[in-house]
Amino acid sequence: MWTYLVRRLLGSMLVLLGVTVIAFAAVAFIPADAVDALLGAHSTPEAEAAMRHRLGLDRPLWEQYLGWFGGLLRGDLGKSLNSEQPVTEMLRQRFPVTLELAFLACVISIVVGVPAGLVAATRQYSLGDKVSTGISMLGLSIPDFWLATLLILLFSVAWQLLPPGGRLSSLWEDPAENLRRLAMPALAIGLPSAAVYFRMTRSAMLEVIKSPYIVTAYSKGLRERQVIVVHALKNALIPVVTVGALEISWMLGGSFIIETIFSLPGLGRATVQAIYDRDFVVLQGCLLVYGAVVVGMSTAADFIYGWLDPRIRRD
Repeated sequence: MWTYLVRRLLGSMLVLLGVTVIAFAAVAFIPADAVDALLGAHSTPEAEAAMRHRLGLDRPLWEQYLGWFGGLLRGDLGKSLNSEQPVTEMLRQRFPVTLELAFLACVISIVVGVPAGLVAATRQYSLGDKVSTGISMLGLSIPDFWLATLLILLFSVAWQLLPPGGRLSSLWEDPAENLRRLAMPALAIGLPSAAVYFRMTRSAMLEVIKSPYIVTAYSKGLRERQVIVVHALKNALIPVVTVGALEISWMLGGSFIIETIFSLPGLGRATVQAIYDRDFVVLQGCLLVYGAVVVGMSTAADFIYGWLDPRIRRD
């Protein structure tokens, strides 16, 4: 087991190194436009050259990368070109909002999708199975931005039950208000994802419950609940874990649109604003965080695989 974990961790570290290269290279050709945007009407060849020298953009790309990577190791990702705020501090303020939003959406999707898929699989072709499958198809077809707009029209405009977004209070200072403002964004991201969990759980359970060892368990006289929960569910969760790692990464990516619609001060909105402002320093930091989260979720999924299926640990 320990050999398996160490091997996965070393592989993840190499991938993270690649993420730093991609995050840097993804915006390597933006700085020329950023310099023009910073100077505005005062842009002259001499001013542009002075600005590029101040930002270190006149150095070779490999030298720029090594300097940026060295700052990363020290916890220094530079300063925003517009606000002069340290990028590390901005990420520290913004990322918890996005992380909390993704966590709430993940809880909603798992609580709704996995039990519904489990029940539908054990009652295949029943009325409940057909209805839940139809609802899941509807959930997969609805864009998250459309669902977000619909939620605002219903819960904020028509019924006036929830605030449409805006300033977000800290979870530790005012938990109730914090959850009220994140309820609709979390639903907008979590409900479509719940449809994915439902379909994956249902298909995985249908495949597992037809296995010979499940038939043997029934033949021994074990109760259905014991067979499903103890014997079938653990093996059926392996593909669900795979989808879960991808879905959480998608939730973080989906925060771009949702945070903009609900005016949440999260990392997604900061990324969109950095693109508009051509603030490549902030954009590099945001891309690095998103890439690190994806790698982290994939590594966590590998660990869960090894716990669910001992055969994987022997590969």
